[in-house]
Amino acid sequence: MPFYENVFIARQDISSAQAEALTEQFANLIAEQGGKVTKKEQWGLRNIAYRIKKNRKGHYVLMNIDAPAAAVTEMERQMRINEDVLRYLTVRVDALEEGPSAMLQSRSRDDRDDRGPRRGFGGGGFGGGGFGRDRDRDRDRDREGYRDDRPRRDQGDRPPRSEAASEGAPQSAPASEGDA
Repeated sequence: MPFYENVFIARQDISSAQAEALTEQFANLIAEQGGKVTKKEQWGLRNIAYRIKKNRKGHYVLMNIDAPAAAVTEMERQMRINEDVLRYLTVRVDALEEGPSAMLQSRSRDDRDDRGPRRGFGGGGFGGGGFGRDRDRDRDRDREGYRDDRPRRDQGDRPPRSEAASEGAPQSAPASEGDA
């Protein structure tokens, strides 16, 4: 029999127990049709990228299925009818994965505390964050004449303003010979 992976998203306002009951309902349907569900994973209540039927979150569930195509077709038909199922996706695969899926592996990796404190983008010590700014600032402060070698605003880093601009009157462009 062919192998399938099915992921469906259930509404956010049902409980976790109701989401598990929904999973069992679909697994029983597959069993009645001559197949079997080898793995069921509850990924929990997660954010959805965009609103689906006024829901911003949903209960995600993964099922690995070893069943004939007719059983999967019937399960998808039942998912379309069920109001608690927002979306579903069934994919035929060559082999079913053993062990936890990538979603559960990433969750367990986030739960571990053996990596030490999390740091922001760019590493950079206890302050975390941003392209090593602290290191560059400290290096510049150690330089001789740090404040003296930068141009100052009051020492001519801009061209002088004309008198008309300083009085607030608009400047008009000089008329060219072709405007007559």
